Order: sequence, then structure tokens, then C-alpha cells
Amino acid sequence: MEQTIPLPSATRYQSGLAESSVANETRASGVSWPAVIGGAFVAAALSLILLALGAGLGFSSVSVWSNDGASASTIGMAAVVWLIVMQIVSSSMGGYLAGRLRTKWANIHTDEVYFRDTAHGFLAWAVAVVITAAFLASAAASMVGATAFAPARGAGMTTGVQPVGQEFDPNGYFVDMLFRSDSLKTESNAASVRSEVGRILANALRHKEIPAADKGYLTQLVATRTGLTQADAEKRVSDVFAAAEQAADTARKMVAHSLLWAFLALLIGAFCASLGATIGGRQRDHVLVV
Repeated sequence: MEQTIPLPSATRYQSGLAESSVANETRASGVSWPAVIGGAFVAAALSLILLALGAGLGFSSVSVWSNDGASASTIGMAAVVWLIVMQIVSSSMGGYLAGRLRTKWANIHTDEVYFRDTAHGFLAWAVAVVITAAFLASAAASMVGATAFAPARGAGMTTGVQPVGQEFDPNGYFVDMLFRSDSLKTESNAASVRSEVGRILANALRHKEIPAADKGYLTQLVATRTGLTQADAEKRVSDVFAAAEQAADTARKMVAHSLLWAFLALLIGAFCASLGATIGGRQRDHVLVV
């Protein structure tokens, strides 16, 4: 007569656990993309609205040039606080909607629900940042293109295209400083000379020094066009280059300063979106069915 050997309790437990896991498996994804995308579009739209409001109020009027808008030293509190407020408001609303609109899961542990809500808020924030960055990059490219082909005054009005050599040059002010003189001299090739000097300054700023040959050439040009002595012309070249180098260094510091604050604001936005999603998910799960 055969004897039936009972299975150990541990074996029965593991088998039941496996069967339960298989029974609870689902093919549905843990990410509700409609809710994520909806929250992301809301966050992106709010960011653009608040950005326009901030520009209208003057919070984003920043310029690296002194006496032109807000200088680099005054970029501080107004623009930074507004950038953080933008991220808090838009990210919180987008994350809340992403968590609240997500389908409620059944038979899921509370910790897993909390994690998924947090992930939905973070995903909504990430998609919103990508959408906003793409829109702003496209708008900036369109503005640059429109400026490049904008009608110019005078002769440029007939062609509808700004003449070559008359486009915006960030070194134009320093070129003007080189050729200031009490006795004005008009020459037919003045535009080409100024364009050449601008390129020389740009090259010198890139290498952080003026090559000896370029400095001698600039000194000769300044002395010829302004009537200064050779020594005074050389001093003017050195002074103007030092001023241009200081302005370029100020611009680099302003960009680095702005990027650090933007990094902090985006981190705050990610946290607010994740927190908002958990709040929205908690309210969703506690809705009473009437």
C-alpha cells in the first residue's frame, strides 16, 4: 500500500504565493500616459502664461549691458523669485492633475500607489519642461530669423533685407569708441573698416588677448582716422579692448548665475509636481461613490 507523503508547509506557502502572483499579474501598464500628457500640457501652458506676465511686469528685463534694462548685478531677486514662483505654480497644478486623473488601481499596496502617483507627477513635469523648452527654442529661432530679414532704414527699405555689414554687432559700441574724433572724416570704405575691426575684436576676445600684429594694425587705423598720436592710439586700443573683455566676462558670469538659479527652480518644480501628484492621487482614492 502506497503512503502519501505530505508536502512541507514552506513548500505549500511558496506554491500559493506563486499562484497568487500569477493571478494578480496584469498586462496593463503602470503609467497612465493620458493623465501624464494632460498634466504636462497644463504645466507648460501655465509656465508660458506666467512667463508672459513676468515679462510684462519687468521681472525678466535683463541685459548684460549697463544702462540697458536690468544689469547683471540686478538680475538677483526679482527674476529669480519669479522663476521659482512659475515652477511652483505650474508644476504643482500639472502634477496634481496627472495624479488626480489617473485611473484608480485595485488590489495594489498603498506604498506602490504612492510611488506610482509620485512617478506620474515627475513624468508630467519632465514632459512639460521638454514642451516648454521646444516652444521657447522655436520662438527664439523665429525671432532671430525675423530680425535678420527685417527691413532696414534708408537703402535697405527698397530690398526688404538689411544690408550686409549693418546687422547687429555686439562689439559695435567698442568699435565706435575706437574711431571717436572731434574732426569727423567720411570715407567710402568706412563700413568695411568697421566690420573688419569688429572681427578683430571678436577674435581677440576669443583668445583673451590682442595679437601683436592685430594691435599694431588697429593702432594705425585709429591714428589715421582720429588724428591721435601713435602712443595715444595704442592706449585707446588697449583701453577699449579691456572694456570689451570686462563686458564679455560680465556676460559669462551672468549666464552662469542664471543657469544655477534655473537649475534650482527646476528642481523645486520637480518636487512640487511629484508632491502635487500624490495629493491628487490621495484625493482620488478617497472619493466616495454615491
